Amino acid sequence: MPPPRTYKSPLKGYENAPPLPTEKAEDGKSLLNIQTGALSKAYDEFPEPLDNGRRGAFDIHIYHLPNHPVQAQYAAELHQRIRHEFPELRIYTFWTKPVGPHPVAMFEVNIFTPAQFGAFVGWLAVWRGPLSVLIHPNTTEKTTKEGGEIEEAEKEARNHTERAIWMGERVLLNTDLFWEAMEH
Repeated sequence: MPPPRTYKSPLKGYENAPPLPTEKAEDGKSLLNIQTGALSKAYDEFPEPLDNGRRGAFDIHIYHLPNHPVQAQYAAELHQRIRHEFPELRIYTFWTKPVGPHPVAMFEVNIFTPAQFGAFVGWLAVWRGPLSVLIHPNTTEKTTKEGGEIEEAEKEARNHTERAIWMGERVLLNTDLFWEAMEH
């Protein structure tokens, strides 16, 4: 069994920040936050180790069962709609069979900017219908372990599972394929 993962503190860089207020905001429910007049850099570019380059920071896989007529038709129509409404995104082939670690038919959309992520994922929450969606990051980290760098297969498996975001029902992926691909 692998050793438990360690995580960097999310407060790194904020060690000397002033204490946060405990008062409630105007709505009486949320907490009052200290306004600095500057937005987070994450509004403009994804934080490391997300891939801000050619691959794109996120892949979005939209699944459908090809032998389920309602799902198959809805998925085909959604694929067309996305191509019409979001032509700036990279949109892949509409598959009618399993591909790679994905055990059911799907199509994929790549996201390159935080603005695209916010617009498309919000839109997809309304329009995904009966379909399940996997949103996973593409990362560039060079995590080291005893004896060298993390294997590409381990990074891909982690991105597709531990770091994944799901909309609808979760689909069990065949992550063994990541290691099999590394052997060839």
